[in-house]
Amino acid sequence: MNLDISTAVQVAFFLSAVGFLLCLILGIRVILSGQKLKFFRKRRDTMLRGWRLVLIGIILGALAFSLRNFAEPAIYRVFPPSPTITLTPTITLTLTITLTPTITLTPTITETPAISSTPQMPPVIVTQFTSVVTPKPDVVFSLLLFTQKIEKNLPVEPSITFANPVGRLYGTFSYDKMTPGAQWSALWIRLSDGTLICYETKPWDGGTGGYGYTDCNPSSNQWLPGDYEVQLFIGTTWQSSGRFSVTGTPPTPTMTPTPSRTLTSSPTITPTRSITPTSSITPTPGPTFTPTAIPSRTNTLPPTVTNTRAPPSTINPTWTPRVADTYVPPPTITPHIADTYVPPK
Repeated sequence: MNLDISTAVQVAFFLSAVGFLLCLILGIRVILSGQKLKFFRKRRDTMLRGWRLVLIGIILGALAFSLRNFAEPAIYRVFPPSPTITLTPTITLTLTITLTPTITLTPTITETPAISSTPQMPPVIVTQFTSVVTPKPDVVFSLLLFTQKIEKNLPVEPSITFANPVGRLYGTFSYDKMTPGAQWSALWIRLSDGTLICYETKPWDGGTGGYGYTDCNPSSNQWLPGDYEVQLFIGTTWQSSGRFSVTGTPPTPTMTPTPSRTLTSSPTITPTRSITPTSSITPTPGPTFTPTAIPSRTNTLPPTVTNTRAPPSTINPTWTPRVADTYVPPPTITPHIADTYVPPK
């Protein structure tokens, strides 16, 4: 019977957990029964046996905890895992339609494909390398498996087809004979147009063997329907690849309008009133004046205020003598006879 490391650790954890529960229950029962004995020596021996069972149960519980959290990584450091992951696929796609081309065209223009049969590291990413550690030439990476959820770097329900909205995707793999600190890179490429939608490049911070992953979480409109490929590089050397497909129309991102600043024009000066003289010159009776009309003063304010001073008034009076202005002498009084005084007799 073939038993891998992961299964062996799980069996040991299960047995330790069961032993912990049994020893704890039996120890407590023996202690309780020993307390009811009348003889001191028998009571002491019984309680010692019960406490011994409780102690063994505590040791088994600590062992189960260690197996659950630390055993598998420690074993992988001594016995590196196989670079090939054997998983039972949950979804099997069967091609039902095979199209046979009826017309074969001889190309007149030879185009260089954006992605060659042997993937190449783009120079723009090479300029971002920071590690100077030389990787081992015999490093091994497995094929990638894609999923939307992982547990302990292992895929949960892996698939090769994802329907929109996709969100974050993980590409999981196993590796062996890896050099810590060596530069590694992962490129997520849309095959239809060769667009690089995600990438990561950094010094390797894992162990020499085990399980790893790379992830991609672009904006929703980047997951266009079509085929995608993920390429793994150690330094500038290609190591492994994997492909998957995306179906359905991606959701349209909601745009939030940004308020723009509106420039207001400069204020226009509007005159509120005009200065108009209210008094006029009226000649008194007597001399006759011939007034000359004075032009009104108008102030114009917008946009340049110009004050126009009215010319001074020109008055040309003419003097005409009146009848009342001619001297008339008083009348002469002539005495009458009746006016003479005659004394009585």
